[in-house]
Amino acid sequence: SVGFLLVLMYFSMGHMMWGWPLPKWFDGNHVAMGLVQLLLAGIIMVINQKFFISGFKSLWHRSPNMDTLVALGSMASFLWSVYALFAMTRAQVDGDSAAVMNYMMDFYFESAAMILTLITVGKMLEARSKGKTTDALKSLMKLAPKTAVVVRNGQELTDGKEQEVSIDQVRRGDQFVVRPGENIPVDGVILEGTTAVNESALTGESIPVDKEAGDMVSAATVNQSGFIKCEATRVGEDTTLSQIIKMVSDAAATKAPIAKIADRVSGIFVPAVITIAIVTTIIWLLTGHEFGYALARGISVLVISCPCALGLATPVAIMVGNGMGARNGILFKTAVSLEEAGKVQIVALDKT
Repeated sequence: SVGFLLVLMYFSMGHMMWGWPLPKWFDGNHVAMGLVQLLLAGIIMVINQKFFISGFKSLWHRSPNMDTLVALGSMASFLWSVYALFAMTRAQVDGDSAAVMNYMMDFYFESAAMILTLITVGKMLEARSKGKTTDALKSLMKLAPKTAVVVRNGQELTDGKEQEVSIDQVRRGDQFVVRPGENIPVDGVILEGTTAVNESALTGESIPVDKEAGDMVSAATVNQSGFIKCEATRVGEDTTLSQIIKMVSDAAATKAPIAKIADRVSGIFVPAVITIAIVTTIIWLLTGHEFGYALARGISVLVISCPCALGLATPVAIMVGNGMGARNGILFKTAVSLEEAGKVQIVALDKT
């Protein structure tokens, strides 16, 4: 979109604002200039057709959203410009050079393309921020080992002998062994042995915690000093680590109070903006201005009002906040907790 927009801006504004040279073929050929702008703007509109599909579909269902403003503003600019181009061809045939130049000023192809391109760039930045949140979750998932050494009586395994199996094959009640330096594969209780376990990945506790028979151990923590034999108590999605991962992803999906306010505001805001844009156009017409001039002012209302910062920035801020927290070992149970954290004035910490 940006690539096509730059070419479009060169042809539509470059020669007028900065005197940039155009191919000789375009000298006095205003219809050709209009056709080039029509083609380039059309390509950008096809690339960003999702705005029109979403915007007009929501308008049809009488629940207009931010995409509706983008779609209306861009479509109105484009259609009026197409009309001006056809009117220009008539004026050219009639030899009315003044009318041709007048219609040239009524081209808003670059406005239609600019709206779509800027919003697309904003959406891309939003997607990147969400991607960073996902990266934080992936780094949590990497903490979990992929295999476990189990001692299980049954047909699949040789009775009473150790065998390495995939982590998803470990069942509750299975006995597994962990040697020094290995990660504990699932949550369990120690049956035999004593050791020190590094639990910093889960608790932030920097000093290894001494463990003996009867003590609980958690998946993704590191057995540092002794050989231990344990019984699996929580496996798969029930482990402490899995619950933390679920909590972080759920927090990214929940809505903070301010996001709910944004939704409510959008429901009133979008119809209000459309109404103001129509009223603006009518007022300029009543004051004796041409339709093109009046329409440009109405389109300006639509474009300037969108995107609404509440509708775009709030969800991104929540996503980025959760992602930054997860990367730094701070986990939010819900988006409400994240918003409340901004009001904290005193923090009490224990030794860790």
